[in-house]
Amino acid sequence: MTQVPTTVVLVANEFQARGTSAYTLRLAQRLIGHEFDPIVVSPDSRQVHDRIRNEVEFLDYSFLNAPFVSGLVSRLAARDLRKRAPALLHIQSRNVIPQGQAIARALNIPTLTTIHDYIGPHEPLDLDPRITRGVIAVSEFVRDGLIKATGERLGTIETIYSGVDIPADDFKLEVLSSERTPVIGTAGPLEPSKGFEFFLRAAQQVLQSGREVEFLIAGNGPDERRLREISRSLGITKQVTFITNLTDFGAAVRAMDIFCLPSLNQGLGTIMLEAMAMARPVVATEVGAVPKIVTDGVTALLVPPSDATRLAERMREYLDNTPRAKQIGRSGRSLVIRDFSAERMADETVRAYQRVLSSLSEVA
Repeated sequence: MTQVPTTVVLVANEFQARGTSAYTLRLAQRLIGHEFDPIVVSPDSRQVHDRIRNEVEFLDYSFLNAPFVSGLVSRLAARDLRKRAPALLHIQSRNVIPQGQAIARALNIPTLTTIHDYIGPHEPLDLDPRITRGVIAVSEFVRDGLIKATGERLGTIETIYSGVDIPADDFKLEVLSSERTPVIGTAGPLEPSKGFEFFLRAAQQVLQSGREVEFLIAGNGPDERRLREISRSLGITKQVTFITNLTDFGAAVRAMDIFCLPSLNQGLGTIMLEAMAMARPVVATEVGAVPKIVTDGVTALLVPPSDATRLAERMREYLDNTPRAKQIGRSGRSLVIRDFSAERMADETVRAYQRVLSSLSEVA
């Protein structure tokens, strides 16, 4: 007899080109192969590709995260979901904890919550102990912050690394070809904490050293105008391309020979892992989980945060030593295949689901 899939609700924020959105989409697609029926609830999933929509069910509630009315909208979502009899609700990020918990309470089902960023000792994390059955941290760094901030109050806190898609072995992985101008790029939400200003200042220094290089910034966000103004003030607009209005970062990262993660703080670095999966040599700041994931000089080159001069020096190291750059890129790809695949993430998340559901059965 064929087993009936267990319905699980994934509550997510608005879908954008960022690591948290990619996490939800990769997980939802793979849950289907584990006999789960995922339903993704969010304020807006219009940017999700039709290919994924054909596999996964999305329910959009425009005012789900709007002040004053989110409680009413959450109850409406619960009403629509009740007939599907979901067994578990998985909150995808701390930005939607209130909405996810409101839906779960209305449905009388337990929750798991994934935290992607570092929680400081005095930051609020209002998880309802009556329905919370565990917390997933996307890195040991994030987990350590959660333990320091909350102690044992959250119950089970486990680390499940956010995983990425691994291109096939026949993927075009050639970087730093002598037949074209090298491209050094970065990607992510255009926000001050991502450190893109220092990427631009490093780009200026590389260009001033006489190298012929193109630079690429991919992403959307509130800092775009300021970053464009910085590019103009540095006199490098002809060598810097901004790619905005993206639904994902895949095509942009493929266009890069070298990937930079200049973040000032970082829970994990999912986009960095995407670049490593494509064998792109990486320069990254020593923040958050990054130095716990990669090894300087082996799987990436590391720099202090906010240090444009050191960032430029390490960019030039790759440009001046193509064999070393390619070797670090290959080593980074091997690391991601081993430890950070989306399949591994899904397998470990399913085990967390099964643990919660088994505990419910024991109580019943």
